[in-house]
Amino acid sequence: MASTAGRPGTVFFLSDFGTSDEFVGVVHAVIAARAPGTTVIDHTHHIPPFDVRAGSHTLVRAVPHLGPGVVLGVVDPGVGTARRGIGLEVALPAGGRMSFVGPDNGLLVAAAEAAGEAPISSVVELHRDAVPPDRGATFDGRDVFAPGAADLCRGTPLAALGEAIDPQSLHRLVGGVVEQGRLHDGRSCLRAEVTWVDHFGNLQLAATVADARVAGIPASGTIELTARMDTGRADLDGLPRSLVPDGVRLRCVEAFGELQQGEFGLLVDSNGHLAVVAGEASASHWLNVVAGELLTIAW
Repeated sequence: MASTAGRPGTVFFLSDFGTSDEFVGVVHAVIAARAPGTTVIDHTHHIPPFDVRAGSHTLVRAVPHLGPGVVLGVVDPGVGTARRGIGLEVALPAGGRMSFVGPDNGLLVAAAEAAGEAPISSVVELHRDAVPPDRGATFDGRDVFAPGAADLCRGTPLAALGEAIDPQSLHRLVGGVVEQGRLHDGRSCLRAEVTWVDHFGNLQLAATVADARVAGIPASGTIELTARMDTGRADLDGLPRSLVPDGVRLRCVEAFGELQQGEFGLLVDSNGHLAVVAGEASASHWLNVVAGELLTIAW
C-alpha cells in the first residue's frame, strides 16, 4: 500500500513465533531497515503454534478497528515447502487501502474480505530470493513477508512484488459449524462450534446474532447448555464433542455485569457472535471446553 501524503506506513503484525526468542525483534528490524519510519503495531505473537484458524479469527476481530496499512500475518507459514507466500490488497469502504502479506494457508482471506466488504480481486505470489548455500529456507517471516510488508509501506505497488494469481485459487478455511435442530423432547436447539477462547475464558461461538434470531433463541430468561444434539445423522465434521454435563443453565444477558459470580450466561459479544461466559470466572475452565469443541444450546 502506498503511503498517504508521503507519510510512513503502518504494519499490523501477528505471528505464532512467541516472544521467547529473537524472531519478532528480527522482523521488526527488517521492516525498520527497509522502510525507515514505519510504525509496527503488534497484535499478538501468542497464537498457538500452527493454529491457522485461531490466527484467522484474531485478524477478523481486529480489522474493523484498523486503518489503512499492511497486515503482516505469519502463522504456520510452511517454510521450505511449496506453500505460496502471498500479498493481496483491498479498498476500505471508508477510504484508503489495506494490504495483507503472509502464507497462502487461509490465514488472511476472511479478514481481507471483511475489511474490504467485498471479494478479493488483487493477489500476487510474492517473489522469493534464492537461499544462500550456507543456510536453509526456514524463516519466511524474515526473508519473504517482512520485506514485502516494508516495500508496500514505502510505496512499492503490489504488482511489483510478485506474479498475479487468481483470487479463486487462494486457500480458504472451512467455516465454523452452526446447525439448527430439535432435541428428542421437541425443544429447539442450536449446535455451534467454539471458535475462540479469550484470555478470560469466554467461549466465542461460530453462531452470530443473526443465527440466534433465525433460530429463535430467546433474548431473556434461561436456556440449557448441553453437549448433545439429536440431528439424526452421524458426525462427519471430525470435531470433538464437549464434556459439558447436561443441564447447565445459561442466563441470557446483555452484559457481563448482569451475572452473579460463577453464574453462566449467554450474550452477544463485541464481534457480533454468541458467547458462553461466566460471571467473574472462566467459562472455559469450569465447563471444561476448548476451541474446536461443539456446544448445543436448547430452549
